[in-house]
Amino acid sequence: MPRSGPEPVPASPEEAATGLAEFIRNHPRLMVLTGAGISTDSGIPDYRDAAGAWKRRQPVQHQAFLADEGLRQRYWGRSLVGWPVIRNATPNPAHGYLAELEGRGHVGLLVTQNVDRLHQKAGSRAVVDLHGRADEVVCLECGYRCERDQVHDWCAQLNPDFLRFSADVAPDGDADLEVDFSGFRIADCPDCSGILKPDVVFFGDFVPRERVSRAMDYLRSADALLVVGSSLMVYSGLRFCRYGRDWGKPMAALNLGRTRADDMLDLRLNARITETLERCLRQLGPA
Repeated sequence: MPRSGPEPVPASPEEAATGLAEFIRNHPRLMVLTGAGISTDSGIPDYRDAAGAWKRRQPVQHQAFLADEGLRQRYWGRSLVGWPVIRNATPNPAHGYLAELEGRGHVGLLVTQNVDRLHQKAGSRAVVDLHGRADEVVCLECGYRCERDQVHDWCAQLNPDFLRFSADVAPDGDADLEVDFSGFRIADCPDCSGILKPDVVFFGDFVPRERVSRAMDYLRSADALLVVGSSLMVYSGLRFCRYGRDWGKPMAALNLGRTRADDMLDLRLNARITETLERCLRQLGPA
């Protein structure tokens, strides 16, 4: 739930950059945790407003996806609209600035809650996709795996009438489309006819242990934790701040609006992400 109390006062990117550059100088080996806010400048919307409240209907629940064929029809039908936006998105400068910080040795591990793979496209190498990747699909019965584009093409061929629709998209390839999906034909696994699902962690599912362990192991040795573009309303991200606090790790957040960890942070930067990172790199000077 969003925290009560006054809204955090926005800072200018220049002012925020000064604080962030000092934080990095004092803690040069960071673990970075990113959320949807870093991808908004790439045309991918975020989930929540500045107060941490949902902007749209909550994402699909894992158990509901498994149990409800009608929900799967709606998900894949809306995906015909939403997925191309995610697929065609390109990294924005903020992704590039974090990749540059990695290249300078300041970011030892980047843990992202996003499923868009834009950090990798921007050049980041040490990345944990905490919630998976939207560009791949897996069969929940036999483990068959393929690219999301393949399933997208199958669904388009099976349901050509749905290609005429348009709607606002969601960060995970879903869309705010409300039509009759009862006749939508789902593309099942070509090997076993099982349920196909994007290789992402839906709400109500568990993040694979090895991803959490890799992030926790690095956080133990990092100088500090930097959160960028996440309200931390979901426990899968918030946990790192809680462990960081318990382990005495300095923590900073660069995010427009409040976060669920505001009372744990050593540095709270309520400022625009891209402009702040650009100015921060300039203040840090040449690599």
